[in-house]
Amino acid sequence: MKQTDAMSQLLETKVADLIIRNHAMLLVLEHFTVTLPVQEKTVSELCIEYGINPDMFLAFIHLFDGVPYTVNTDYSHHDIITLIAFLKRSHQYYLDEQCPSIAARIEKLQNLNGHREIAMVRRFFDGYLAEVTEHLVYENDIVFPYILHLAGIVHGSNDPGDRSAYSVNEYKNQHNDIEEKLTDMRNLLIRYLPSESDQVARRELLFALRDFEKDLHVHSCIEDTILIPLVEKMEAQLKDRVR
Repeated sequence: MKQTDAMSQLLETKVADLIIRNHAMLLVLEHFTVTLPVQEKTVSELCIEYGINPDMFLAFIHLFDGVPYTVNTDYSHHDIITLIAFLKRSHQYYLDEQCPSIAARIEKLQNLNGHREIAMVRRFFDGYLAEVTEHLVYENDIVFPYILHLAGIVHGSNDPGDRSAYSVNEYKNQHNDIEEKLTDMRNLLIRYLPSESDQVARRELLFALRDFEKDLHVHSCIEDTILIPLVEKMEAQLKDRVR
């Protein structure tokens, strides 16, 4: 892919400076299995060391910064494996860290606030967590194995005759924005639920919900703007081969 001056400049940016500017970059690094310290490495040097496609890395940086980016879907088999691994580590982070942390903050709020309406928050989140878990398990068990198998066929390591009947269209039909209900939950806490010496706990919960919502939004953007177009391209390539 032809590099623009802006891309070239970003590739020579120190990774540490990116983290200082936006601490969400720590999640990008973790999901790529990059560990601190990063010393004085540039983005280009880090990508070479960890075998990460620089274009993919730049795309993720822009998404976490909320900056529009023209995405390349000309990825190798290795790149696709890296992308799926990144998304699966994101899932693990949600289920092992973010959701339990939010649940603990809700419990703290309940202990401080005796109003029965506060129990609505826990019931709401428990229902939401069940929905999120189902969504992530579906991706881990159905969608991602299909994509990896498809990539193997396209890149010549899997038997073309052993292709699942599954299609990315089924995924698109089930791919809802799972962050929307978190906005509803934040609205409940901000607008309606009575307060009782719980302002610090409520603020901590609101911050945690906001961070989770933002992270889920980026996760959905990665799937919508990178993963799904990539799979559509691979499916079209296979169709062209059999014509």
